[in-house]
Amino acid sequence: MFRPFIFFFILSFFSNISAQQKRKSLPVKRTDVKIIVDGVLDEEAWKDGPKADQFLNQWPVDEGIAELQTDVRIVHDEHFLYVGIICFDVSNKHIVQTLKRDKDNEHFGSDGIAIVLDPFNQKTNGFFFGVNAGGAQFEGLISVSGNESFINENWDNKWFSEITYGDKVWYVEMAIPLRTLRYDPNNPVWGLNFVRNDMKNNYFTSWNHVPRNFNTINLGHTGEMVWEDNPPKTKGGKFATIPYVLGSANKDYETDEKTDFGFEAGIDAKIAVTPALNLDLTINPDFSAVDVDQQQTNLTRFPLFFPERRGFFLENSDLFNSFGISTINPFFSRRIGLNVPIHFGARLSGNLNKKLRIGMMDVQTGKDDGTNPQNYFVSSLSRRIGNRSTIDALLVNRQTTSQTENPLQNAYNRVLALEYNFIDNEGNWSANAGVHKSFNPGDLDEESYYTVTLKYQTKRILARIAGHRVGENYITDVGFVPRLTNYDATNDISVRLGFYQLAGLAVYDFFPRNDKSKLNLHGPRITNTTILNLDGSLNSQFNGFYYWFDFKNQNALEFQYAPERDNLPFDSFIIGDTPFPKGNYKYGKYGFWFRFDPRKKLSGDIGATNGSFYNGKRVFFEAEANYRIQPWGRFSVEYEYNKISLPEPLTDQELNLIKFTSEVSFSNRMFWTTYFQYNTQADNVNINSRFQWRYAPMSDLFIVYTDNYYPENLGVKNRGLVFKLTCWF
Repeated sequence: MFRPFIFFFILSFFSNISAQQKRKSLPVKRTDVKIIVDGVLDEEAWKDGPKADQFLNQWPVDEGIAELQTDVRIVHDEHFLYVGIICFDVSNKHIVQTLKRDKDNEHFGSDGIAIVLDPFNQKTNGFFFGVNAGGAQFEGLISVSGNESFINENWDNKWFSEITYGDKVWYVEMAIPLRTLRYDPNNPVWGLNFVRNDMKNNYFTSWNHVPRNFNTINLGHTGEMVWEDNPPKTKGGKFATIPYVLGSANKDYETDEKTDFGFEAGIDAKIAVTPALNLDLTINPDFSAVDVDQQQTNLTRFPLFFPERRGFFLENSDLFNSFGISTINPFFSRRIGLNVPIHFGARLSGNLNKKLRIGMMDVQTGKDDGTNPQNYFVSSLSRRIGNRSTIDALLVNRQTTSQTENPLQNAYNRVLALEYNFIDNEGNWSANAGVHKSFNPGDLDEESYYTVTLKYQTKRILARIAGHRVGENYITDVGFVPRLTNYDATNDISVRLGFYQLAGLAVYDFFPRNDKSKLNLHGPRITNTTILNLDGSLNSQFNGFYYWFDFKNQNALEFQYAPERDNLPFDSFIIGDTPFPKGNYKYGKYGFWFRFDPRKKLSGDIGATNGSFYNGKRVFFEAEANYRIQPWGRFSVEYEYNKISLPEPLTDQELNLIKFTSEVSFSNRMFWTTYFQYNTQADNVNINSRFQWRYAPMSDLFIVYTDNYYPENLGVKNRGLVFKLTCWF
């Protein structure tokens, strides 16, 4: 069991003695000059001193000095880290997808500039603060999975920025409160990078060199920010409260009950226990203003994954969510408080020292419709080994806190996980090995999960192999393991079936040598996922063969062929009301997908596949159209169509999914967003319209209107209206 761990420790030893490209360095000095964040760099602090310049090309080429240069200076006082930026340009026109805050795709699809901070210089987690050329802010937490870095855009915190324009140049001023960051006051060297998006020319540039096979935020390729003195210990503002009041009106037309008028109040609090350790508290939290889930069509026998969007569960969420893989995950926070109220919660997370991160969370839910009150406790730690590798441990405990008439919940469920994550200095090699065990009432066996992954990545090659073994009683009440539970339609019961999962991925990129080529790159992608029952027999298999073209004008084209096999262990519901007979099915599809230049005011994508589906046939079509009225309006329509022809006694299916999104930005502080979703599979038409006014930093007024209808006659199912006011103190 421990052989993979020993193997990865050996890899760690050799990776720690390898050389890494020299990192750029930027000194940071203290200023006593009062800096007004107005986008005008007229303070003395911006006129001299060290600056970050000589930005380098990152994409589509990662060699040479960037044609459009950027100058950045950083200073600080006791409370703020100030960033002054000059973005030189070739024209006074900018591509701005939206003025709305925290839109990942639109930030990186707009002209923009951002700072990447790694306060502990560990290359394992950090912060991202960016603005686009229209002034829209985008901040997030950066976490590392394998050798890639990812942004959690749902993290929200208080900081300040303004932009101004000159002739073929634009300016940015940022003020990032030090109390917003988590850092060690005794650590004078932070990881640092700046990344700039130049969408007019389809270029990304960075201050410190980042190979083009990684995204620009990669923490393994940051430079250094060196404090002239140690970072100041944060003074004042160690305690912030965010109370809310809410009024609502809801009517259920299906039961024809009277309109339900409600009033709620609650409070969140943030306490800086140390500069590197934060305590979050919540009492009676409300999530009515969170973005509505995007509808999906489900053509499998397993539930779909919907991401967590609730703010309380997001900061340092990688400490809890990075175990296992997306489809075999011991902790999935959306299991908490999904259909029952959350009474209170507490989360302590951050760094104890340079090498040790911890996270602890406790949430108490109430009861509803016979559901027992539950307490959820999650504890995690991450200990750095060598330069970039970590040993991570997780404990998840669900415990009933009182007895009710529902005996099925008068119990507990616990999961203990231990994983080792290896990354070499350059980020080319990464690996993972882990063992999990669940603990449940009764004398059960097969309660464990084992995982091993090895990944290699260079500019041209990406290769990954992974193996997993899931015992049939690896029960994770607060996790997400959809394939473990199988529904036997004949006997109307759910059956847990353990499985092996073997997966592989191979990618090779060709880069044209001719500068006049219209392509950035092209190449094949091959993927395979094989699921075996614990006795070695086939459960299911998916193969994908793709060829990808990435054009310099941001068009993209993919051809695809995907054969599948599914050995149904029982008569199983896939689609419709009639179960598919158990047995071995072979089917597949072929098709294409094309993306139109997203920089254009009118853009979108289109795709189609044709082929077989179990013992029938399937035709699939998808299309999306986006129209941008720069910078205040963005409107999109998505359409997905499935026509499935099946032999009797199964019935043919025509499934339509239509989404319309309207985003109107009255300013970079006032937004109106409306979602319209029509899903024939769910037999529902949904309208969700949300007005948001950020009248002060991290303080909002929300007005949210929700409607659900029957598609056939537009009869109203239910309707709701919410007024919510939050304030940051």
